[in-house]
Amino acid sequence: MSAPRLADVVHLLERRYPPSTAESWDAVGLVTGDPDQPVRRVLFAVDPVAAVVDEAVAWGADLVVTHHPLLLRPVHSIAASTFKGALLHRLVHSGVALFTAHTNADAAAGGVADALAAALGLVGTAPLDAAPAEPLDKHVVFVPVGDAERLVDALAAAGAGAIGEYTRCAWTSTGEGTFTPGPAATPTIGSAGEASRVVEARVEMVAPRRLRAAVVAAMRAAHPYEEPAFDVLELASWPGSTGIGRVGALPEPTTLRAFAEVVAGALPPTAQGVRFAGDPDGRVERVAVVGGSGDSLFDAVRAAGVDAYVTADLRHHPASELRERADFDRASTPYLVDVAHFASEWPWLPHAAAALEQDAAAAGTTVETRVSTLSTDPWTGRVASPEPAAPHTSTEGHP
Repeated sequence: MSAPRLADVVHLLERRYPPSTAESWDAVGLVTGDPDQPVRRVLFAVDPVAAVVDEAVAWGADLVVTHHPLLLRPVHSIAASTFKGALLHRLVHSGVALFTAHTNADAAAGGVADALAAALGLVGTAPLDAAPAEPLDKHVVFVPVGDAERLVDALAAAGAGAIGEYTRCAWTSTGEGTFTPGPAATPTIGSAGEASRVVEARVEMVAPRRLRAAVVAAMRAAHPYEEPAFDVLELASWPGSTGIGRVGALPEPTTLRAFAEVVAGALPPTAQGVRFAGDPDGRVERVAVVGGSGDSLFDAVRAAGVDAYVTADLRHHPASELRERADFDRASTPYLVDVAHFASEWPWLPHAAAALEQDAAAAGTTVETRVSTLSTDPWTGRVASPEPAAPHTSTEGHP
C-alpha cells in the first residue's frame, strides 16, 4: 500500500477529532505542512517543544501530531529569532508537518478522557459533562405507495436515515390521501377540478439538521407529485456520547491511598508525582477523570456523585474550598487526586497512533507511527519537605 498525502491524513484525524467540537478559544488543525506531501511516518507527542521536533527529525517523521497547540494565542511574527518561530522554521526546512488535536481530542470517543479512564481501569464509563448530540430533524413525507422505496433511497443518499451503525432507517405506514388539482395544476394523478383519492405511504426518516436543505431538495426531486405533502419536525435535544471527562467505576472498591498508587503506576512518572486530598483509608469505587486542568468542573463532579476525582493543575483555593465542603457534607464531595498535566494526557497518544494506522489501512494506504516517550512536563525535580521535628518538652521549673 502507498503512503497517503498529508491532506488525506488530516482528513482521517479530523474525522476522529472534528474541529467543530473544539472550544471556541482553541487553535486546532494543521499548523504547517504541504497538503500534497506524502506521509510515511507520524510521531505523536503531548507538547510541540524543541525536544519533540528533534526526535521527529532524527526519526525521519513526515508529520508530528501534538495535543497542545504551538500557536494558541495570535502571533505577529514567526521570525526564527523567537523560539516558536525557530521551531516552525526547523519543521518547514525539515519537511515535517505539524497537526494539533486539543479540546476536540479531549471530548472525542477514544480521545484523551477515554484513554485516561482506560489507563486507570475504569469500566462502564460515560461523559462527565456530556456534549449535546447532533441536532436532528424528522422528515415526514406522504408519497404514493409504489414510489415509497425510491423515495427512501433518495433521502438516504442525501444523508437521512443514518442511526449509529445503521443506514437507510425508515418507518412507513399507509393511508388514504385526497386532493383536488386546481385549473393551472399539472397533476401526476387525477384531473383538474376533480377530487382524487390515493393510497399513500407515510415515510419517516431522521437526518442531521445541518442537512435539512439537501434532504428536502432530494425529496422534491424524487417525489412524483408537483406539490408533495411533507413535514420537517425538529427533534428534542439530549446528551450525546461524547463530552469533557469521563465517569466510571473501578472493578472493585479500594482505598484512596491504594487508588492513588494505581494512578501513579498507570501514568508516566513526573517530578510532581501524585497528590491526593482526603482520608487515606476512605472508600473509592466511582471515579471521575479529566485530562489536563480540571478544577473548573467541580460542580459537574459533585453532581456525578463520585468518590474520587482525578485531574491535573488543581489550584489551592478551589481545592481548599472543595475539601472544606467535604468536611461539611461528605456525601456530596469527592476525594481529589492531582497529577501532572502532561501525565494525564499522555495515555491518549498510543490510542491515537493505533487509530490512525487503522484508518489509513482502511483507506488503502499505510503509515508508520511512533509515540514519543520524552517527558515534556516542565518540572524537572522535587525536594520533599523535611519531616517535622519532634515537639520538645521542657521540665524546667517543674518538680
